Amino acid sequence: MCRHLACLGPEEPLGRLLVEPAHSLYRQSWAPRRQRYGTVNADGFGVGWYAPEDPQPARYRRAGPIWADQSFADLARVVRTGALLAAVRDATLAGADAEAAAAPFAAGRWLFSHNGAVPGWPRSLAPLVPLLPPADLLAMEARTDSAFVWALALHRLRSGAEPGPALAETVLQVAGAAPAARLNLLLTDGETIAATAWGDSLFYLSEPGHRTVVASEPYDDAPHWREVPDRTLLTASRDGVELAPVEPAPVESAQVEDPASASPKEPCT
Repeated sequence: MCRHLACLGPEEPLGRLLVEPAHSLYRQSWAPRRQRYGTVNADGFGVGWYAPEDPQPARYRRAGPIWADQSFADLARVVRTGALLAAVRDATLAGADAEAAAAPFAAGRWLFSHNGAVPGWPRSLAPLVPLLPPADLLAMEARTDSAFVWALALHRLRSGAEPGPALAETVLQVAGAAPAARLNLLLTDGETIAATAWGDSLFYLSEPGHRTVVASEPYDDAPHWREVPDRTLLTASRDGVELAPVEPAPVESAQVEDPASASPKEPCT
């Protein structure tokens, strides 16, 4: 349904990663090589990036295809950053919420993207609505499944969860309500990356101490790309990548009290 990419590395122009490689995100907007659902990502795009000494990222998003935006061509040539998250979109409902529905979504220092879809949206996730404060629902940037998934993850982050567990718990919660959901999530704060592989492709490129890239698919044919197994949580920094399975927490068995040792109940009065 989309293609996305996050990178932590040396400061360089946006286009060095997003446009110039042979199979860049730019090219993936019309010719993805590993996309399992959909063929063209022309329903919007966005890029968020971090400037030195500013923890809050800037964003540039549009409702149309990335190749038709001449302003982005200029931005990609001159804007430099050492941390970014970008996405090209194949919308479930073309045109829905326009630019507001294009990733990355943002809050404070966070950038977020969702590659996938939630079948039966919005009814399938209606049981999860009570888990969010009303103000969070009213503040959603778009009326899409991706925006709602982001609201769930953001609520966990604001409640003190670490990025990896916040994404993993969100995936399990959404998949519990909509078992056929595809939930490749991508999150960065400019210093770390967290991502899930759940129903579509995900790869990473790690050059410890120099660059870490996490992407829906490789942007070139270098041999160092590694595929992330399905149902896996990835956490990364510039120093390396860690993988762990996404699985429900074990349920502790309840202790059954021995009736013989139980104290007698007081009578009702």
